[in-house]
Amino acid sequence: MALSRPIRLALLVSSTLAAAGCAHAPVKAPSEPVPMVEAAPIPEPPDTSEPAPTVEPSATAYTDLFDRVRGGFKLEDVAEDAVDTQLFWFANHPDYLERSFQRSELYLYDIASQIEARGMPLELALLPMIESAYEPYAYSRARASGLWQFIPGTGSRFGLKQDWWYDGRRDVVESTHAALDYLQYLHDEFNGDWLLAIAAYNCGEANVEHALSVNRAKGRPLDFWNLKLPLETRAYVPKLLAMKRLIADPARYGLAFSKIANQPRFERVETLGQIDMKLAAELAGISEEDLYELNPAFHRWATDPAGPHFLLLPPESVALFRQTNAELSPAERMPLTRYRVATGDSVASVARQFNTNIDVIRVLNDLPAGKLTLGTDLSVPAPVVLPPKVARAAALFDRPERRVRRHGHIHVVKRGDSLWAIAQRSGMDVNKLASLNGMEVDSPLHAGQHIKLVSTSSVSSAGAGSSAAPRPMTYIVRSGDTLSKISRLFQVSIAQISRWNSLASPPSLSPGQKLIIRVLNRHS
Repeated sequence: MALSRPIRLALLVSSTLAAAGCAHAPVKAPSEPVPMVEAAPIPEPPDTSEPAPTVEPSATAYTDLFDRVRGGFKLEDVAEDAVDTQLFWFANHPDYLERSFQRSELYLYDIASQIEARGMPLELALLPMIESAYEPYAYSRARASGLWQFIPGTGSRFGLKQDWWYDGRRDVVESTHAALDYLQYLHDEFNGDWLLAIAAYNCGEANVEHALSVNRAKGRPLDFWNLKLPLETRAYVPKLLAMKRLIADPARYGLAFSKIANQPRFERVETLGQIDMKLAAELAGISEEDLYELNPAFHRWATDPAGPHFLLLPPESVALFRQTNAELSPAERMPLTRYRVATGDSVASVARQFNTNIDVIRVLNDLPAGKLTLGTDLSVPAPVVLPPKVARAAALFDRPERRVRRHGHIHVVKRGDSLWAIAQRSGMDVNKLASLNGMEVDSPLHAGQHIKLVSTSSVSSAGAGSSAAPRPMTYIVRSGDTLSKISRLFQVSIAQISRWNSLASPPSLSPGQKLIIRVLNRHS
């Protein structure tokens, strides 16, 4: 069973357009803005009836998913050379667009539905095109993963579970939910400016806040186009706006998209516990590769024993899977084989042999710590060969994070990193991390920057005679804020916030309320 069909995407031949009498504005070089050519309207007979009220079509009224996405566009188009430059590149790489939109067919319906449910601009449904080209197995040098390219720390910050069995950054439903949570937070943080929110999604809110502060101090405009941001971010927002313009009217740029049916491509189905992925595919009547394509978060031979206990399946496979899965016992859902311990075996060597980890072998066999006993029969997972994408994802997850050595642990800043995320990932207090590096908690970071995670002799000598003092700052409460959320944001306790602001017990917050937060500032 094939889960996706080819999407036709081809450059239209100019002579054909001319013969058909179509208006066509070719894409010009980046230095020449693309003209917005309008086709001449066809005269219609006068309408003497009362005008009908304008009604927005519902999501189900569309047959083509592209039309549904176009209908939800809300961001203002802008005449900027940076947008034209990106548009020129996209329009002249139709093969790239074809591959990307073919992949999107599995996921775009769910992404659009989640965005519509929140009343957000449907241009955001195109953001995975910019992030990952709709490839859920995409993995960057910055260790960002999935459709929405979450780095580990930001993924954890927004509730995406990441363990040996399962990486929520690649869960096509949960990562979309987390990405929209993050974008909504950024939208509120930057007073409803979607371009600033999208920029911050790329480079981190601290970088955008810093750029705004610089412009504010110099009396300069505070919109995205006038901020000094990283080069990647200055191209990132124009890429999305260029893609929006391309989708809005592909024929204008010599392209044509075949329709994507406006219907769900999967349903979430309970698995009733851990289940072998190959068996699950057989029960659903689909290939193992197709199952992993819908469920890329599971990067092993079985689902996570601790959950989530569900799989995404094609709608036409749901009834069969539910029926056949319900007839199996837990033991039948996890086929195991037996292995007799030989000379030289260890739990680690057996785990490697059967493409699993030490904990799995110990749990399956109720093994205490220590050596194996020669001749003992062990329950082990049946040998499997994972599809190439899945095997690569597992290997990347298992790869230890590279660290700079010599003077203790150093974190090399990746795209989108913030001190908050680095502190959370390293199990540190963000104030201590900022103090250790002579920074403030909201200091902007740049890719390649080295952040010290532990104190060293060089740090001690450089910091001789310095002191750390709390710096009061004012935080304005926004809709949806809680004390717990604010305490996590600034790495302080709820009790401290309550004490600094003399809050009543139990404390309550209201939008617009001003809170004093004390964060550490390092003075030389």
